[in-house]
Amino acid sequence: MEILKQQRVKLPDGSYMPKLGQGTWLMGEDDSNYEREINGLRHGIDMGMTLIDTAEMYADGKAENIVGNAIRNVERKDVYLVSKVYPKNACKKHIYSSLERSLKLLETNYLDLYLLHWREDTDLSEMVYCMEDLKQKGRIKRWGVSNFDVEDMEDLWKVPDGNQCSTNQVLYNLGTRGIEYDLLHWQRERQIPFMAYSPVGQAGGLTTQDGISKAILMKDQNVCQVAKKHGISVVQLLLAFVLRLEDMVAIPKAVGVEHIEENAAASRIILTEEDLEQLSKSFPAPTEKIDMEKY
Repeated sequence: MEILKQQRVKLPDGSYMPKLGQGTWLMGEDDSNYEREINGLRHGIDMGMTLIDTAEMYADGKAENIVGNAIRNVERKDVYLVSKVYPKNACKKHIYSSLERSLKLLETNYLDLYLLHWREDTDLSEMVYCMEDLKQKGRIKRWGVSNFDVEDMEDLWKVPDGNQCSTNQVLYNLGTRGIEYDLLHWQRERQIPFMAYSPVGQAGGLTTQDGISKAILMKDQNVCQVAKKHGISVVQLLLAFVLRLEDMVAIPKAVGVEHIEENAAASRIILTEEDLEQLSKSFPAPTEKIDMEKY
């Protein structure tokens, strides 16, 4: 079993985060899968996928509990923990207790990265103030946002210390390329990298903005042909498509050993311009603004 030689993405503060990690969306939903999910995350860590992304929302904290169990016997410095706070809790009244609950479930005393899960009606000035305060207290190393489009990012930049944002986690995959129209350029100008959730297609039956399901992505003729050309699985191809961007972190969810090892191997795949052109025949880059999907 070959261990992943982890590539990294540079953050605005000069630190680095692993380019390929593990997602936990939909973990903790079924208690009968509890041990299997813990063991899956542990296997991913053993494979070199040491970044783990979770959220207080996922199964009402059960996903964080699963992560806490998975990393219990791992040196804290050897894992990169990311969690997310509800918009309703991203304020002075609630964020401190929300974070403490997450830290307790994760069995750690700090997060490497803390994200606002989505904007909703969050007071951005207050949220940023709290995030910076949590940094000063040593409870988080850095903070960022999730599901922010260009207008949201511009509003964030208008508040004091809003430009201390480290990353933006968004829905991005071959079938959902909306960020390529404007958000990708906006963040690159400011050197703010991305995290992609659902990088091989949406989980839980969700579809892309064009009504393209994960099943359609998996069965598309051009996708299958490019995968066959490289001698890889379709899942690996879809993951490689996301990882091709130097400033993009991917956090696929996997529980089964074979799937986890399949994901880890995807980081070594290099797609050619010819490959990308063929994939774009079925799933082209956007030519106009597309409203961001937020899950």
